[in-house]
Amino acid sequence: MNQPVLLSDRYLLEERLGTGGMALVYRAKDQRLERYVAIKILRETYTNDPDFQELFRQEARAAANLSHPNLVTVHDFGLDDDRLFIVMEYVPGTHLKNTMQRRGRLPLEETLGLMVQACAGIGYAHRAGLVHCDIKPHNLLISPDHRLKVTDFGIARALASIHPDEKTDVVWGSPQYFSPEQAAGYAPSPASDVYSLGVILFEALTGQLPFQAESASELARLHREALPPSPRSINPAIPEALEQIMLKVLAKEPAARYRTADQLGRVLLTFSRQVGLQEGLAPTSATTGTTPLQPKASPGTPAATPSSPPGNLSSGSHPNSAAPVARSPATQENNRSPVNRNGASRPTPIQAVPEKSPWDIDWLTIGLGLLTLIAVGGLVPLYIWVYFLYFD
Repeated sequence: MNQPVLLSDRYLLEERLGTGGMALVYRAKDQRLERYVAIKILRETYTNDPDFQELFRQEARAAANLSHPNLVTVHDFGLDDDRLFIVMEYVPGTHLKNTMQRRGRLPLEETLGLMVQACAGIGYAHRAGLVHCDIKPHNLLISPDHRLKVTDFGIARALASIHPDEKTDVVWGSPQYFSPEQAAGYAPSPASDVYSLGVILFEALTGQLPFQAESASELARLHREALPPSPRSINPAIPEALEQIMLKVLAKEPAARYRTADQLGRVLLTFSRQVGLQEGLAPTSATTGTTPLQPKASPGTPAATPSSPPGNLSSGSHPNSAAPVARSPATQENNRSPVNRNGASRPTPIQAVPEKSPWDIDWLTIGLGLLTLIAVGGLVPLYIWVYFLYFD
């Protein structure tokens, strides 16, 4: 771009941020509102293709109806000199794929914090009736303050337009991250996005993809047929309970996974609470759609061990049922055994029950009993006198 380009007499293109199969993305200056924006421009190769034009318009319509802190906001859509473009919120920083390529495996706490945010944004789209269909780390933007935003709804599908039995010979999406049903050409669902999130989670914690091949067709076959390797066999630092969650998310059948990104997000949040992770996992309740994490347990409060699974998450139970039962400090104190000075627990002492003296008599009760007996006994002569008076 040798000369400055001004779109619609408003948006001044300044720097190319990235390229994709369908479009180029630029940072631009909105001359009217004096702010930076990101502009996606459809490639000239596809400008005259009605199908690609419709996909481009579909992305703008789909994303424009979504408003969530973890989704990139769409500001405008236009056509200028045969160039179709979408104007979006500009997110400084980088995308998750670049972060993983630069750093390799990511720490557990950081990964879960980012994935909870991704689940919040995509879960909001699911509740709005949209399936993203192209979840990959390139579409997860990370700002300098560690806010994650999901972008690129280019091939999103409205749930109302998806027929469960539909099948197509053209497969859209990224072969490294799409679900088995997408690889087979079947209809996507929110569970398809959950699978893609599972692939990203696997890659972030192990440093490699669960399936690798030289061709897209072979990758599609692996997604459909092959079982993923054990994450702990690659990174033993992954807790067993988290491995169960990851393998459930990567199940071949959509019904065997969590149904929506919201469910997966709650499961990851519950797991994080149980293993004591705190920082970066709940930016705001509005972001995650869940309540913020509670403060860490005090030194005297027992914490869950990482190896203990959060409830029965692997069996498909509702994520909320896995939340630990909170107990008040008084209840915890009552259930805690006394501890010796050396730290060893000792049996709770049995309190002696005082013996009662044989002279500890309740004289009030006895006195009332005697008065009752005298009163009843005194009526006997009256009954006899009445009897003889009337029947003699």
